[in-house]
Amino acid sequence: MWRIIKLLLYLAILAGLALIAYAYLGPFFGADFSAPLHEIRVPVDLNDGS
Repeated sequence: MWRIIKLLLYLAILAGLALIAYAYLGPFFGADFSAPLHEIRVPVDLNDGS
């Protein structure tokens, strides 16, 4: 049982390191993490329904 827990812990650490590496190296390989720059307007009806 201890082997499975240890393996899962190692996999979680490896996955965390891979996510951090992707966040830093992703823009060099074409991943775009920037937020969209266009404004979105949606009309909202504030009547209470009566």
